[in-house]
Formats: sequence, structure tokens, C-alpha cells
Amino acid sequence: MPESLRAARTLGERRAYETRLFKILAAYVVGLLGFLLLMGWAEQQGLSRRWIGPIFLFSSVMVCAGIGIYCRTTDSEDYYVAGRRIPAFFNGMAAAADWMSAASFISLAGALYLQGFSGSEAQPGGLAYVLGWTGGFCLVAMLIAPYLRRIQLYTLPDFFDRRFGGRWPRVIAALAAVVCSFTYVVAQIYGVGLIASRLTGVQFEIGIMLGLGGVLLCSFLGGMRAITWTQVAQYIILLLAFLIPVSWLAYKQVGNPLAPWVYGQQLVKIEALEQQLMASPAEQEVSAIYLRRAREYESYLENIDAALIKERKAAQDRLRQLRAQNADVSLIVAASRDVANVPHDAASAREQWTRAIQDSRERALPLGGMPPHSRPFAGDPDGTPAEQQAYEHSRRNFLALMFCLMMGTAGLPHLLTRYYTTPSVAEARTSVAWSLVFIALLYVSAPALAVLVKFEVMNNLVGSTFESLPTWIVQWSKVDPALVSVSDVNGDGLLQFGELRLGADIVMLAMPELGGLPYVLSGLVAAGGLAAALSTADGLLLTISNSLVRDLRLFRAPPKAGLEERRVILSKFVLLAVAMLAAFVAALKPSEILPLVSASFSLAASALVPAMVLGIFWRRTSRQGAIAGMLAGLGVTVYYLLSNSPLLRSVLALAPGQSLWLGIQPVSAGVFGVPVGFAVTWLVSLLGPRETAPVLDVHA
Repeated sequence: MPESLRAARTLGERRAYETRLFKILAAYVVGLLGFLLLMGWAEQQGLSRRWIGPIFLFSSVMVCAGIGIYCRTTDSEDYYVAGRRIPAFFNGMAAAADWMSAASFISLAGALYLQGFSGSEAQPGGLAYVLGWTGGFCLVAMLIAPYLRRIQLYTLPDFFDRRFGGRWPRVIAALAAVVCSFTYVVAQIYGVGLIASRLTGVQFEIGIMLGLGGVLLCSFLGGMRAITWTQVAQYIILLLAFLIPVSWLAYKQVGNPLAPWVYGQQLVKIEALEQQLMASPAEQEVSAIYLRRAREYESYLENIDAALIKERKAAQDRLRQLRAQNADVSLIVAASRDVANVPHDAASAREQWTRAIQDSRERALPLGGMPPHSRPFAGDPDGTPAEQQAYEHSRRNFLALMFCLMMGTAGLPHLLTRYYTTPSVAEARTSVAWSLVFIALLYVSAPALAVLVKFEVMNNLVGSTFESLPTWIVQWSKVDPALVSVSDVNGDGLLQFGELRLGADIVMLAMPELGGLPYVLSGLVAAGGLAAALSTADGLLLTISNSLVRDLRLFRAPPKAGLEERRVILSKFVLLAVAMLAAFVAALKPSEILPLVSASFSLAASALVPAMVLGIFWRRTSRQGAIAGMLAGLGVTVYYLLSNSPLLRSVLALAPGQSLWLGIQPVSAGVFGVPVGFAVTWLVSLLGPRETAPVLDVHA
């Protein structure tokens, strides 16, 4: 057959394939909208909220499971890279879903709500995440994706193996991929537990296992082939789950559903409300009480042993008194929790009370420690020395976090593997462009959502009596007290802004209930958050299992079948084991979603990006240089993260607090690791023996 005829036939088959995919996508969207309308009608007809939540949870998990079962495979090309036949449009949609994890969907708006645009001295604002993550895709498009797709690879460590040769570059890259991906997947499963437990009313740990079923059925059976089409389906869910409620809330407040264009009107009102709250005598009274609490905890640290005995006795006496009075069960349970939370020894008491001092001092600040929403940075460049230092640290942490997120995006193994699935290099580049389009649809609305929610809280919730507070506050606090906490600190019976504490992970999930929207939208938002977490968890678990089986080759099977088929089978069972381990760690609630995700970006950036970028663009990069740079960058980042971990400092009996370099927070540890990785890779390659030629020429 002539070459031109063969090319024409291939092009015709591809177009027919894409046409069929678009028809399936259109039918899916119509079906999803029909389901939402049906659920809305059922709610109006009296369907109980107890049924709406489980229906949304079950439907979301069944979509994943159904696609996983339909796309099951043991073929290595399908399992690892979806047969390299995913069109750019659909791969961009899948990459966007893979990318917009629980951090983007659940926590990004929460970060913008709590920290405003630029944040405080210790916590960068939400715009750092928006700019860093979006800018990272530009790096992927220009520096990484086309060159990696040019090589026929299955995993990211394959690049280090084929570019540098030898065993150690592949092993170190695989270990780094496992570490950063495991940190990331714990955050996703934590988000799954939050949503599933809220939708069904079961315990957090059981909620994790319910949501995990969808992950396992998808990635266990079908690998990348099933994950790709699951992520396309999940992207549609999470996009609708984000845009419909924020548009509804915008229409409710300002009469226009185009939230990104109209939220500036509410921002002006928020600035006025912030000034009123800072001048309010009741808010100032709350701040004074928190300041007294901070001083009380400071007095405890003067004689820890005596204070510990006093605290334990007071908690036990209160519990006995409540039991003797046959008090309400909830009060007895709370008192029992207080007894259990009393520190067991002096070291843990010092750590706990130091955190309590910091928390109380923050809540003693105006607006409960939250910065004004539209303020550029904390502090004042023309103020006192302390204000100047706060300004410098705030700006420095904003830029450091943005840098780490950009570099981490360019090094995340599960994201880069997505661009191995396209038919050609050109489609890989086009796929990145589509990813940016699909991500922008959500990211332009996240700042608007944070502003609309803050206006709702300040204008409608603050000033309410505690008896009239909405039920969602109690229900979410049962899931995790750190998500929502209210307390009548000054005893006036009215909720002050400083008496309400919302966690970053609750702002998006509770937004429909907070805004008084139909409960079916709460189910939709929860389904969107579940879709975001599950889609990312799928890719991460596949990356970890492939790294352990294919790259590290830690597991072997009897040679009853071909090598690649055995690796696929082993990857499935290793994936199951890793998922169970991640679920166990997530059940311990080690941290909120954003800190965990940010740490994984720093790890990926420092361990993988320097050697990978230099390996692509500098032919002189040597095996020894790559090994030294990867170890040095990863080592610096891990040291900075662990040395500032409160748990580790308590175990090692170190002074409470943090030992910061240049005032940079631990989540941005990669700002030190990445330059070290580049410098060490360059120096060792330059000073070491010159290799005759690169093992792999990625520009060929």
C-alpha cells in the first residue's frame, strides 16, 4: 500500500475515533444534567437529605467502577500509557482532572478565604497557588512534555534510566516518585474521607474505605486506560460542581451569575465590613480574651510539671461533676475528650501549649488573625522594623511557594505520564494547551467563590444567636472539629467573627449550605470534590505501584507469562497494598490537604526537575552529576521539612517552634532544594569525567 494512502487511512480512522468519543461525551453530559434535574425535582418532592448524600456518593463511585470494569486490561501498552492513542482534547481534560486534585477543588478557595490574595507572614495567600500551578503548566509545555513524549517511555524513571544509564539514576528517581506521590495521595484520600463521611454520616475512617472502592476498581483493573476515561468523566462532574454553585451564589448576591466578572462588587463591601468588625467592641472583647488565654499558657510554661498536674486534675474534676449531675451526654463526651487531650508528659505539654499560645495570639489579632482580603502583603514596607520584617517575609513566602509549585508541576511523575498517552509529540504539546484551558475554567472562579463566601459569613452569619446557627456547623464539626469550631468566648450569646473558625478544607464543601442553596447542590459539590480526589488518587497510585514494580523491581513473580504481563499483574496488587497503607495514614489526619500537597511539590521539584531539565537541554550532564544533584536537592528539602515538623521536634526534645531559613515556611522547602540540585548537577558534570555522548539524545 502506498505511504500516502496508509497515512490517509490512519488519519480517517483517527477522526472517526474522535467523532465517536465526542458523541459519547455529549451523551454523558446530557445524562449528568438530567440526573441533576431529577435529584432537584426529588428534593422538592420531599426526598430526605439522608438519601441525597448517599445517592451522590454511590453514583460517583459507580461511574469510576463502571469505567474501570469496562476498560480492564492486562496489556502493558494499555495499562501503562493507554495505548498511546488518547486525542489531545481528551488528554487535556484528563490531565486537568488529574491536576485539579482535592487541593484545587476543596482547599484552594479555602486558602483564599482565610488568607486573602497574598496571605500573612506565615501563610501565603491563595493567589500563590493559582499563579504557581498555572505557571507550572507553561514549564511543562515548553521544557518537559514534548521531549519526554518523543521517547517511547512508560514511567518518568524510564527517562533517567535511558538518558543517563546505569541503575542508580533510575532507582533514585523511582524512590523520589514514590515519596512525593505517596505524600500527595494521602492528601487525596483524606479529602475522600471528609466527603464520604459527610455524605453518609459514617465515621471518617469508614468514609475513607467507602470512597477508596472507586479508586481501586478503576486503577486496579484498567490502569492508565481506565484512569484516562474516568478522569474525563470526573472532570465534567467537578467542573459542574464548581461552576453551578458559585454562579448560583453570585446571582443570589448581586443578580448576575457571571461570578468572575462581578465579585469585585462584593470585595468592596467586604472591605467596609472588615473595618466595621475591627472597630466593633464585641470583636475587641473577644480578641482581649484570646490574648489573656495566650498569657495564661505562657505562665504554664514557667513550671510545666505543676501546670500539667493542675490541668489534669481540673479536667478530671469537671468530668466527675458532670457525671454526678447526670448532665447531657454530649457534655460528658466533650469532657472525656478534654481529659484524653491533656498532655501525657512535659515534652508534649510544651509542644501543645506552645501551639496554643500561637493560636491564641493569632485569634487575638483583628479579624481573628485573618488578613484583610485585598491587602497586597502583610506588614508595611514603610512602617516599624517589625512591620517591615513582616512585609519582607510575607512577600518572600509568596514568591517561594509560587516557585515551588511551578517547579513541582514540571516534575510530578503522575502528571508527566499523562503526556505519554498522546499519539504524537505535536498532540502532547496541544494537550498541555487544552489542560490550561480546562484548568482556567475553574481557577478564574476560585477567587470569586472565596469572596462570595466571606461576604455571606460577614453579612449573614456573624451576629446570629448561637441557638439559630445553621445545622451544617454541627454536622461538619462532627466529621472533624478542626474543620469548624464556634464558641461563645465573650458569653453574649451572639456569634462574633473572631468566635468562628473555618478550616481551609470546609469552605468549598459547606458553601451551598452556608449560602442557603438547595441541598442537592451540596451533594453535587461533594461529588465534585470526590471526583477531584479520586481522579488524582488514581494516577498517583498507578505511579507508585509502577515505580515499585517496574522501576525498582522490588517484586518478582514466577515466569509463567511474559515479562510485561507479569509486571502488570504485580503492579495491580502492589497498587492495592499502597492504597491500604495510604488510607491508614490518612485516617491519622496528619495535616490539612494544602500543606501535604505543597510538601509533595517541593519534593518532586528538588529531586527530579534539575537533573531532568539539564539532562534534556545540556548534553554534558553526566550520570554522576544527575545522581549527586538528585540526592543533594532531595536531601536539603527533606531535612528542612523534617527539622520543622512539630512531631519530630517533640520526639527529639528540640525547642518548640521552627528553625526557618530566611523566614521561608517549610511547605516551600523546595526553594532551597531546587537551586542546590541544579548547582550540584552542573558542578559534578562539569568537573567530573566527560562522557563521550549522552546515553539518550532526546532531541533526535
